[in-house]
Amino acid sequence: MTGKKRKRVVGKIQWGPKKGHLKENGVVSSGFSQPSVYHALIVIFLEFFAWGLLTSPMITVLNETFPNHTFLLNGLITGVKGLLSFLSAPLIGALSDVWGRKSFLLITVSFTCAPIPLMKISPMWYFAILSISGIFSVTFSVVFAYVADVTTEEDRGQAYGLVSATFAASLVTSPALGAYLGSVYSDNLVIWLATAVALFDVFFIMVAVPESLPEKLRPASWGSQISWEKADPFGALKAIGGDQLILLLCVTVFLSYLPEAGEYSCFFVYLRLIMGFSAEEVASYIALVGVLSVVAQTLILALLMKYVGHKGSILFGLVFEIIQLACYGFGSETWLMWTAGCMAAMSSVAQGIITGIRGLCNGLGPALFGFIFYLFHVDLDPLKATDKPVTLNHTEYHGLTLQNAIRQVVPGPPFAFGTILVIMALLVGVFIPENPHSSLGRSILRKPASFSPESFNLESGHRKHEKEPLMLLSESEPDI
Repeated sequence: MTGKKRKRVVGKIQWGPKKGHLKENGVVSSGFSQPSVYHALIVIFLEFFAWGLLTSPMITVLNETFPNHTFLLNGLITGVKGLLSFLSAPLIGALSDVWGRKSFLLITVSFTCAPIPLMKISPMWYFAILSISGIFSVTFSVVFAYVADVTTEEDRGQAYGLVSATFAASLVTSPALGAYLGSVYSDNLVIWLATAVALFDVFFIMVAVPESLPEKLRPASWGSQISWEKADPFGALKAIGGDQLILLLCVTVFLSYLPEAGEYSCFFVYLRLIMGFSAEEVASYIALVGVLSVVAQTLILALLMKYVGHKGSILFGLVFEIIQLACYGFGSETWLMWTAGCMAAMSSVAQGIITGIRGLCNGLGPALFGFIFYLFHVDLDPLKATDKPVTLNHTEYHGLTLQNAIRQVVPGPPFAFGTILVIMALLVGVFIPENPHSSLGRSILRKPASFSPESFNLESGHRKHEKEPLMLLSESEPDI
């Protein structure tokens, strides 16, 4: 890439064909029409609809494959996938600046969905491929770059919001549909249906999705040098100590998103295996959180930004995240779990991301939660009685092990630990200034766009400033 700053604006949001657009902007179409936001929305919807169908079968396969260490292995697999995504996303972003978006949409969707048919054929291979698929599991990042290519700066926030809303919409219906088909027919039917949807998504990209990156913005040859500065996954972290505002934001984001990343990697497994939710109840739960998150990300976030500002919105969200994690960690009643779901939607209004920090949490959070579950021996029968009494402070506990006695008070130890981390994030967030003093700080706080459930390290297609390494963005529902 050349060192010159080039504006990556192709045109306003394209809701339908617009005559002369391709020729004017130098975009070579290899699909049915010129590139539009619609193409990105369909790609995202189909991918996450396919994975949403598998919510119930995935829990069953996970439990059957790793019956003794379900949560530990789930955390490790998800953690490896998240860490690989964190490392690869900037490189894929830099490559897509050189070779175009369509080819990388095809690669990311293909590799992300590759494990699906293996779920019943070979569960061990399924989990192995699932973990290493993180190298290319950055579809959201490429989609955001695609959207940036076809929108103006003024329309970009609205377009990103539509992408996030489409992601939420795909999860409102698909888990319930998958649970219903699995109960009426079989999990095998659900898996093959999800495979068919994933294949259709790949076919749609190949046939109908045009290239969005204008020809005039691409290098003369495929062998042109990429920007290794953009490809550095740790590049954004290097600026942490340079500004007090950035440091406060980084600490707040790390402490709040680490437990959230862990939570979203295992909460549906926790509800099913520990809290006794049925497959239908888990599907309904995910649908409720998805619908409420859309409302929170639109109406409630707009009101908060208008009346309490950026800092107030952050603190508001952190308070609700504390309540949510406390419900998961200390609650043993079904109604508390539903309350936690409502709190999750409210807490999403203020989740921030700083490039690199969030991606790193996607790898560390699931592994941390899995390890804590393992440390406290939380698996399929957390309150299973034993005949051997346990003495604690000269008191005998008949019928319960020491660990199980603790788990009666704290059914979800990782969530309780996460509560402490978010309380610390809230305390740090109090010191974030209302009016940032640095120009970088102002640029961080002025961008109220939504971000993906994947590591948002690929910024090259929609940065305003080439050297701007950090962002604070409002969040949609991640990683359900």
